[in-house]
Amino acid sequence: MPTGGTDKAYEEARARYAEAGVDTEAALSSLERVPLSLHCWQGDDVRGFERRGATLAGSGIQVTGSHPGRARSVGELRTDLVKAFSLIPGRHRLNLHAMYGEFGAGEVDRDEIGPEHYQGWVEWAAEQELGLDFNATCFAHPKAESGFTLSHREKAIRSFWVEHVKRCREIGAFMGRARESACVHNLWIPDGSKDMPVDRFWRRAALLEALDEIYALRHDPRHLRDSLESKLFGIGSESFVVGSHDFYLAYALRAGKMVCLDLGHFHPTESVADKVSALLQFFEGILLHVSRGVRWDSDHVVIVTDELQELMREVIRCRALARVHIALDFFDAAMSRVGAWAIGARATLVALLRALLEPAKRLEEAERAGDAFTRLAWLEESKALPFGDIWDHLCMRCEVPPGRHWIAEVQEYDRTIAAERGR
Repeated sequence: MPTGGTDKAYEEARARYAEAGVDTEAALSSLERVPLSLHCWQGDDVRGFERRGATLAGSGIQVTGSHPGRARSVGELRTDLVKAFSLIPGRHRLNLHAMYGEFGAGEVDRDEIGPEHYQGWVEWAAEQELGLDFNATCFAHPKAESGFTLSHREKAIRSFWVEHVKRCREIGAFMGRARESACVHNLWIPDGSKDMPVDRFWRRAALLEALDEIYALRHDPRHLRDSLESKLFGIGSESFVVGSHDFYLAYALRAGKMVCLDLGHFHPTESVADKVSALLQFFEGILLHVSRGVRWDSDHVVIVTDELQELMREVIRCRALARVHIALDFFDAAMSRVGAWAIGARATLVALLRALLEPAKRLEEAERAGDAFTRLAWLEESKALPFGDIWDHLCMRCEVPPGRHWIAEVQEYDRTIAAERGR
């Protein structure tokens, strides 16, 4: 494997950090225990493997680009995931949407799915030593074309989606038992309207009733953890979203569920990082969906932005790594899918490692002493510490390509594997 640095470079960098009061070995050890949940839907442009040929139209989701190499089957998706995981330091998880089951030759509707349709994923995850997370798929279906699911006016359609989510929770609990690691089941629905509604109250009352029915069955928390994902707006729901942050925050607190904070689901000037310390006063845990919005909730590939860095700093400063579940959520069909996974996951880990390498003791001492100058000075000085040598050392000891060397591996993979699939 090519090396991006040497033991000497790491030891010199380690000494520099030690002068600032930072133990790099402790930081690396902490990071190696953090499992990112890698989202399967980046690999096939959020299409899934159902036979009905569902469309994303009206779902509030838009995937752009026509780069060759999209996974067209479960086998191709797994091949791509193996490659992606080989480029990401650490031991991680896979996040599945319900529409990625193995349904055989027949058509299985969403209110009929069961653990048997995901047995292959469980066996594959065991081989790869991965944990599993799961999501109900309440979009890309004829019964979601109106833009409403759990808050639909027709009881029969609401009941269909209630049954779907119930079954997804059962599947998630099955995955958690099988992998001996709690599966996080996240619920996002597209429900909302393009223009201003007159009766918001009825829609939210209907959603409340549906959620109470869904969560009436309690699963062992060792096997399943539930979260609810809000959104500010979506395509086709610009004026009203039924499952707003306020609604889910109140519901999750009452029902003992987690809230999911997606970086693209809030106002562009709103700080998601600031919410972490607030929510952790009241919640045992929270779920983060790491994404990147450009002007709107565009789900761009994650890179190390100020917003991402501040979010990860807040997690570390709250000493909350064990209470915060971190999942990726983006999709870009304009570039290598494997490359996109690697960029996003590595960027998230880079932001986490930078946060772990902060001179926390000196910063906290200065703040408690009311010394604003020293606090700001150390925040600035820490930016010049030799982070790259620490990152390369992590990659090498995790046996993944350090530095820029992973880029060539993605390019070769696209030439030899993905390019044969076409667009």
